[in-house]
Amino acid sequence: MKFLFENESFSFETLRAAGFANYGGAELGEVVVTARAIPEGDEAAWHREWKATARRVHQLGEQSLAKGHRVSAREAFLRASNYYRTSEFFLRDHPATDPEVASLSGESARAFRSAVALLETPVEAVSIPYLDTTLPGYLFLVDGSGAPRPTIVYNSGFDSTLEESYFAIAAAALLRGYNVLAFDGPGQGAALRRQALVFRPDWEAVVTPVLDFALTRPEIAADAIALFGYSLGGYLVARAAAFEHRVAALVLDDGIYDFHSAFARLLPPFLNQWVDEGRDEEAASVLAMLMAASGQVRWALNNGVWVMGAESTPDYLRRTKAYTLDGVAEQISCPTLVMDADNDQFLNGQPEIVAKALAAPTTLITLRESEGAGEHCHMGAMSRLHQCIFDWLDETLAG
Repeated sequence: MKFLFENESFSFETLRAAGFANYGGAELGEVVVTARAIPEGDEAAWHREWKATARRVHQLGEQSLAKGHRVSAREAFLRASNYYRTSEFFLRDHPATDPEVASLSGESARAFRSAVALLETPVEAVSIPYLDTTLPGYLFLVDGSGAPRPTIVYNSGFDSTLEESYFAIAAAALLRGYNVLAFDGPGQGAALRRQALVFRPDWEAVVTPVLDFALTRPEIAADAIALFGYSLGGYLVARAAAFEHRVAALVLDDGIYDFHSAFARLLPPFLNQWVDEGRDEEAASVLAMLMAASGQVRWALNNGVWVMGAESTPDYLRRTKAYTLDGVAEQISCPTLVMDADNDQFLNGQPEIVAKALAAPTTLITLRESEGAGEHCHMGAMSRLHQCIFDWLDETLAG
């Protein structure tokens, strides 16, 4: 589904930014005029124009706040946070050392903090103990009563952030009486950018301390916790649920059985064989040619090297092999909702494999391009997605 660009990556990321308009994360006119200034495939222009829009909107928020207009300020800060994240997206040549990556992600977080301080429902910044450090998070509460409520634990994905959690699930959850505990895990958001923590496939080692923390909070009903996985989070929470049985429900948006296959199917068989055999110098030279020919491939491999702490692109591809539910899917025992998008450019076919592998009560919902909901994570159709998720959750947790 093309949206303002023919370039597949630009189209999808623009749709992603615009789709958060449901919950105040974008203004359609701002998205259109920003996209209009960006030539097809021009990543430098993408960075420049989204940054300019983010700064302009951020300033609007500051102006409104200075005059006591809290709602106007909040709305502008939410949009600015999303636009800063969008501006940073393609900066993946040297992300660990690029000061612009740190600056833009920091501005996105700062704008978001300003926004949530103005929400009408309580929000608390939290630090979740993890190994010898902590993970940053937010606890979004329905109200300040302290009454225990069903709670969603948000796990982001391959490139998403803690701030994105509000648009991806929290705003919709609060409207329906659910708290949300969102966090950046290893390989994600500030945990990656500020703490240099990288992904690990045994995500139960991350979720268990998050649940330990959650259960210290009286606002969180211990028997009504749902894990929600966004994009790659669809693998992460499923893996965690195979070993961590304190969750009442599992939501995969979308389902992922084998993350490695998402890359392997795009590569010629001989190249996969070279990677498997450790012929890294030869494999890296071919991968470099593929990256030069495709911005989408270049972004995916560069981002993967960064978020997984890999030494090279072949090393990254080998590391993805550990991200599979093979041998553990049958250990998941809680009711599970597997979302599927019939035009998923990244993970086509994976949700069906997950649904077939699960022994737990499982619901598979496929949303179609014909209804505007067929893109990865159902970008551009957030209301339809949340209808499916929360109708299912209401019925599952009630049962």
